Order: sequence, then structure tokens, then C-alpha cells
Amino acid sequence: MRLAGKVALVTGAGAGIGQEIAKRFAREGAKVVVVDRDLVAGTQTMQEIIAAGGASIFVQADLAQAEAVRAMFVAAKDAFKRLDILCNIAGTVAQGTVEDTTEEEWEAQIGTTLTSVYLGCKYGVPLLREGGGGVIINMASVAGIMGIKNRAVYSAAKGGVIALTKAVALDYASENIRVNCLSPATVETPSLRDRINSSDDPIAARKAFEVRQPIGRLGTVEDIAAAALYLASDEATFITGTNLVIDGGMSL
Repeated sequence: MRLAGKVALVTGAGAGIGQEIAKRFAREGAKVVVVDRDLVAGTQTMQEIIAAGGASIFVQADLAQAEAVRAMFVAAKDAFKRLDILCNIAGTVAQGTVEDTTEEEWEAQIGTTLTSVYLGCKYGVPLLREGGGGVIINMASVAGIMGIKNRAVYSAAKGGVIALTKAVALDYASENIRVNCLSPATVETPSLRDRINSSDDPIAARKAFEVRQPIGRLGTVEDIAAAALYLASDEATFITGTNLVIDGGMSL
């Protein structure tokens, strides 16, 4: 029970990595605020946590909107009185070169992937401060380190998350707020499986994703949740401003 007595808020917790982090944190003793824009998916995650004996609420939110982000922290405080761990996990993957990407698509990707992290930090820090400090974990990507072909705006957004994480870590280190980010490579999530299965040759598509990692396999949501748990726990109290790369060697 490495998070016993803690309250965690996890965005993008309706599916994939965010969902696994929320459920892993709950198993480790945290009360979990599940946040997602999908009402059905987010409610399902909350119900699974409660059915397993955990404590959880669900908040539906568009994380690119400041009012929605402020409201989710109000809901967290109303339900659990405090916040110890903030995981800004929500994001989307947009394909395209800079020429292919419209200005509207650029704004949408930056909003869901980078602005959402900025807003989460901006309005989450005061609640963490009230409790004497805490932990922020942001979701970056190897795309923010090395760039990915045909992922121009996504790479830019994730690079922004890495830089923002380091800046916020410096700004709040003296207030006992640790801020780190995670940079996975290709992870097997429901959305990735949908992309693979909808391709002309699913077997070849899967193989193309697998060989990008020198280890020779896709990452799992459990791989990423384990790393998030470590950073959230008291085992990582001397770690801040770090980009923890979980990529099977892809960025080497």
C-alpha cells in the first residue's frame, strides 16, 4: 500500500494508460479522482475501483478549458478534502506533417496535449500547496525527445510537456512539490489496437510498431503505471524535474 492515505487525481482515466494508473494507484491505497471527457468510460473506471474496494469519484471534463479544469479540482477537494498526487495523462495523437496539419488541427492538438497539462499544473498547484506539497506527473512521449515521422504537432506538444515539466519543477521545488514526466514509446492501448485492426494488413502494422523498439515489443499500460507509481511514491522523494523514458530503447 505505497499510496495509503493519499488522494490522487488522474486525467484521461477512462481508458488506456490513464485508466491503468488510476486503478494501480487505488490498489496501492490512494483515493482516486477519475477524470475523462468520456462519461461512460470514466464512470466505468470509477465503478471498477469502487467494486475492488477503493474510493473514487468521477469528474467529466474538457481539459483544454480552464473552467472545466478549475471545477475538477473543486470536486476533488469537496470529495476528499485534499490532493497529494496529480497525473496529467490525457492527450490525443494527431498524424501529419506541418503541411498536412491545418491551423485548427494544430490548436486542437496543442489544447488537448499541452494546454491541458499547463492548466492542470496551474490550478492543481494551489491544492497541493494546501496539503504541504505533493507530486505532479505529466505524460510526455519519446516523440517529444526525438521527433516522430508524420507526427509534427504531436512531437511539438510533447516536447512542450517535457520543457514545461522541468520549469514547473524548478518553480515549486521549495514548496515540496515534485514534478516529473513520463515518456513512453509505443504502448498497446485500445486506441492503438483500433488503428492496427483498421489497417489493410493488421499483422504487418503491428510488426511495424513492435520493431520501432529495440527490445522488440510494444510497451504495456502496466509498464507505464509501474513507473508512475514509483514517481508518486515516497521512494522517489529526491526526484524532480526528471523525464523518465520508458521506451524499450527507441530513443537511443
